[in-house]
Amino acid sequence: MRHLLLCACLSIFLGTYGNRVQELPRLSVAGTQLMNEKGDTVVLHGVSYGWHQFWPRFYNASSVEYLTKNWNVQVFRAAMGIDLDSACYVYQPEFGIECVTKVADAAIENDAYVIIDWHSHHLRLEEAKEFFTQMATRYKGVPNVIYELYNEPVDDSWDDLKAYFVELIKTIRAIEPDAVILLGCPRWDQDIHLAADDPITGYNNIMYTLHFYANTHGQWLRDRADYALSKGLPIFVSECAGMEATGDGLLNPEEWQKWVDWMHRHSISWVAWSLSDKDETCSMLYPSAASGGNWKDEDMKEWGHMVRGELLKNK
Repeated sequence: MRHLLLCACLSIFLGTYGNRVQELPRLSVAGTQLMNEKGDTVVLHGVSYGWHQFWPRFYNASSVEYLTKNWNVQVFRAAMGIDLDSACYVYQPEFGIECVTKVADAAIENDAYVIIDWHSHHLRLEEAKEFFTQMATRYKGVPNVIYELYNEPVDDSWDDLKAYFVELIKTIRAIEPDAVILLGCPRWDQDIHLAADDPITGYNNIMYTLHFYANTHGQWLRDRADYALSKGLPIFVSECAGMEATGDGLLNPEEWQKWVDWMHRHSISWVAWSLSDKDETCSMLYPSAASGGNWKDEDMKEWGHMVRGELLKNK
């Protein structure tokens, strides 16, 4: 029954992009770098939507268009919450698909990239296989789409994660042979050195995610990431912010700038967390912000201003 519901939900959308003219270059991974079809290094900068079940009001085409044109967002991350509450994906899959595809479709229409993010802290292989089968089918051949297979593992071993990732990579590659796939690492995507010492082999166009919060994660994590890069591991920072790892507390602009400089130096793409209006430092907006954009200065928190300012530097 669950499978039939998902199929019915997606049947409304399937086939939309099969004949669409490709506006963006297809991405690939060479060494540690993200590349375009000409072999040039590509560095993407963007924002992540908050958990879809808590802030669905921002998951719409208008906000995507506004962020593309007014914030210079090049890549969006649609963070589909998997298993946290009654509105999450495992209980309301059709709602999760609706939110994610609204953002993904709008990103494609606005010539931006989009990360479809399985936003979970727990292994759920069968549900993930079912979801990514349908997403890969829907967006087969569309160069804008990137797949993130596991947001932030917490207690899972790297051996368990490898087995999970290989199954999902096989699932996606059976349908979509070329899309870039992002893989998480143990302990909230900080133990990237474990992946560097024992990477997944036999598959192309995969990268490993590193997450940082600048007022918690400092030089020690950059050193760990430098080690991973020295071992040839391609890194994509799919979530980052300037405050503490809780998402709250004080911003640390100095340490944030060190991270920005480090990512620039290594040509690493990054996505800032998060487009939401919770009473916390990392939520970029206040509740006064309209759902579809056109935000005034007073609608944006300090973190929102910092992120927008950094994005506009890349115009």
